[in-house]
Amino acid sequence: MTTTATRLPPRLPISQAAITARYVLGGPMAALKVRAGGGPVVLTTIPGFGDGISVTDPAFVKQVFTAPADVVHGADFAPLERTLGKNSSFALDEAPHLAQRRLLLPPFHGGRLAGYEAIFEEETLREIATWPLEQDFRTLEPMMRITLNAILRTVFGAEDQEFDELRTFLPSWVKLGSYLTSAPALQKDLGPWSPWGKFLRMRRRFDAAIDRLIADGRADERLAERTDVLALLLQASYDDGSPMTNAQLKDQLLSILVAGHETTAASLSWTVERLRRHPEIVERLRAEAEAGGSELREATIREVQRSRSVITGTLRWAHQPFELGDWVIPPRMTIYVDGVAIHHDPSIYPEPHRFNPDRFVGVKPDTYAWIPFGGGRRRCVGAAFAHMEMDVVLRTLLLNVDLVPTTEPSERWRFRGVAFAPSKGGVARVRSRAAVALVAPRGRAAVPGVGDDQPPAGGDRQEAAA
Repeated sequence: MTTTATRLPPRLPISQAAITARYVLGGPMAALKVRAGGGPVVLTTIPGFGDGISVTDPAFVKQVFTAPADVVHGADFAPLERTLGKNSSFALDEAPHLAQRRLLLPPFHGGRLAGYEAIFEEETLREIATWPLEQDFRTLEPMMRITLNAILRTVFGAEDQEFDELRTFLPSWVKLGSYLTSAPALQKDLGPWSPWGKFLRMRRRFDAAIDRLIADGRADERLAERTDVLALLLQASYDDGSPMTNAQLKDQLLSILVAGHETTAASLSWTVERLRRHPEIVERLRAEAEAGGSELREATIREVQRSRSVITGTLRWAHQPFELGDWVIPPRMTIYVDGVAIHHDPSIYPEPHRFNPDRFVGVKPDTYAWIPFGGGRRRCVGAAFAHMEMDVVLRTLLLNVDLVPTTEPSERWRFRGVAFAPSKGGVARVRSRAAVALVAPRGRAAVPGVGDDQPPAGGDRQEAAA
C-alpha cells in the first residue's frame, strides 16, 4: 500500500561536494568512510544523480528489490539507455522489461551453460600461452580478451570474418561508451571526431555487423542445432507469438556484452590481485583443482565479488510514493542500494576488510546481503554465466601457471566509467607455465584498444613467452 505523504529519512551530515570528491578521488572505500555512522536508510547525495536515498540494511534492500514493478522502477533515469539503446533491458520497466527478461533468461541457465565451458577454457589457455615468465604484467587486458572472445563465440555466435571484425573495434568502443555513460555532458554529436560522434559511428558499425549475423542465423538451416545465445533468441518469441526484431536483438546483444565483458574481466583481475597476496589460499585452491573439487574456488569467487565489487551498488527510482520502513519516498527520488557498504558491514561479515574465502565455504550467500549482480526482478540475467566463466578461468589458471606471491600493497580501486578495476591492472607474475601452447595464440595486432593502457614489462607478451 502506498501513500502520498512524504516522510524522508535523516540526511547524512556531509556536503554534496565532499561526498562527490571523496567518491571520485578515493573510490568506494573512501565513500564507505563517509557513509560510516549513518543509519540503514539515509538521505544523501548520489554522485551524478543529486539527492537520493542510500540503503545499507538487507531488510530494507529486500523491500526495494521486491517492491511492485509499477512502484519502483529501474530505468526511469538510468544512464545506460543512450549508450545501449531504448530496447535494452536496462532501459525498460514493468511489462516490457518482464517480456524481454523472459526471453533472455533461458539461454543463460541450466544445461545450456555446460556447453560453454570448453570455450572458456580454450580462450584462457590461448591467452596464457602468451604470458611472460618472471616478469610483472597487467592481467586486466588479458582477462578482457578472454571475456570478449568468449562472449563473441557463446553469445553472438560469431565466427571467422565477423569474429575478427567485432573483436577489432569492440574493445575501444566499449571503453569509450563506458566513460560516456558517466559523462552525459559529452553525449552531443559535434562531428565524427567528437567523442559522441565517434561513439555513434562505431554503433552503426556494430549494428551492421549484427544485422549480418542475424541474417545468417535466420538463413541457417541448422539454426535449431546451434547453442549460441543469438541462435536461441532468434527462435524465441513473445507471448503474442512475435519474434524479437533486429533492433531489439542488437540492443540486447550490446547490453549482454557491456554487462558481461569488462565487469567479469575486472573481477578476474581482482581475483589475481587478491590471490597473489594470499599464497596459502592459492595452494589450497590448486590442490582442490587437481583433485577435481570446486567448493573453495566458488567461495573464493564470491569473496572477491564481496570484497572488491566491480559494480558498487544498484540504482532504483520511486515511480510512485514508496513505503520503505517508516519512511515514504516520493516519486522521482533515486534509491541507491549501497553494495560496498553492505559487503563491508561487520555485523554481516565479521572482519569485512579481511580476504577470507572460507566465510562462503558451505554457505550460500544471503540474497539481500550479497548483491554483486543486483537483485529482484532486475538481477543480472547473466549472473550464472559470469560465475561459471570465472570458475573455469580460475581453475585453468591454477592448473597451468605458478602464480608468484607478492608483498606489494593492495592495488587501489580505479573507476573505468561503469566498473571498478584494480588501479594497476591486477599485476601478476608467473614463474612457470604448463604446456598450454597447444592452443595457438591469436594475433594481438588485430585487437587494438585492449592492452593499450600499459604493456607488460620486457616487451611483447609473445616474445617474452617464446
